[in-house]
Amino acid sequence: MQRRTFILAAATAGLAAPLIARAKDWPSQPIKLVVGFPGGSTPDMVARTLSEPLSKALGVPVIVENKSGASGNIAAEYVAKATDGVTFGIVINGNLTSSQMLYPNLPYDPFKDFSYLSLLTTAPLILVAPASEPSGTAFFDLARKEGDKWNYGSVGIGSVSHLGMELLKADVPGLDPLQIPYNGGNPAVVTALIGGQVQMALMPPGTALPQVKAGKLKAIGVTSAQESDLAPGIPSLAKAGVKDFNLEVWTALVGPASLPAAVQKKVSDIVIAALKEPAIRQKLLVQGWQAVGTTPQEMRVRVEEEAKLLGGIIKSQHIRLQ
Repeated sequence: MQRRTFILAAATAGLAAPLIARAKDWPSQPIKLVVGFPGGSTPDMVARTLSEPLSKALGVPVIVENKSGASGNIAAEYVAKATDGVTFGIVINGNLTSSQMLYPNLPYDPFKDFSYLSLLTTAPLILVAPASEPSGTAFFDLARKEGDKWNYGSVGIGSVSHLGMELLKADVPGLDPLQIPYNGGNPAVVTALIGGQVQMALMPPGTALPQVKAGKLKAIGVTSAQESDLAPGIPSLAKAGVKDFNLEVWTALVGPASLPAAVQKKVSDIVIAALKEPAIRQKLLVQGWQAVGTTPQEMRVRVEEEAKLLGGIIKSQHIRLQ
């Protein structure tokens, strides 16, 4: 896929000095780190892991605030419309890449209403199958043969487990399992896989690996371009014959678009430095994440590319949510 670099407009010389002065004085009150998922969720754990180094660097408390609902879109809207200068958000892929195409009345614009600060963490998914199925290229040979006689499980329409499988189907000629969405989330999909109601599914490592180690499921491959420390010993899908497939889940730090440029840089620099710390990287790894830490420009490129990729599959498959 061709990469395009999006260059952000630079502040004029006349505005730079006031913004820098404001960044030196900022913040004068506690920071709010808003998460669109409940306490104990993986995005929440990322927020709480970063709150300590942020607080230490900024000299004020960092308060994690959970605003659950609508797959994180309620919290994303709250951050986009914040005007207090101290509200930030931890978002996931869908809030910036697919929600605008899935929800016709999304109350924010993911490309215009946020300041992108840094991609924080990534994790691959694992393509899993019942333990009785073959591995590697033999699995895909059998899947092609079975066509739409096979099913795949997802945690819901528009979820990454749904969109990821549709992307995989587009990349593997002849692969055509039908989706069965489960309201019970990943545990329900695991039960369906073990019971043979579905023949494949994309799952996070934290859910898939215990079942694979117990011999109840078989791991076909990870969806990242290369093998992952989060799923040691499991090959990439490329080794199973699926070339150039790369899909990860991630978290990112955003602020409202109105956030002064110098404040954006200050926060971004702190977070990037924190994500290089071995102790923080290890803590995130235990939580099921690989620490990344990108510049705002690098994050924007990633979001633009992924939105284009997911948008293509959403449009071609006529996927919509209310």
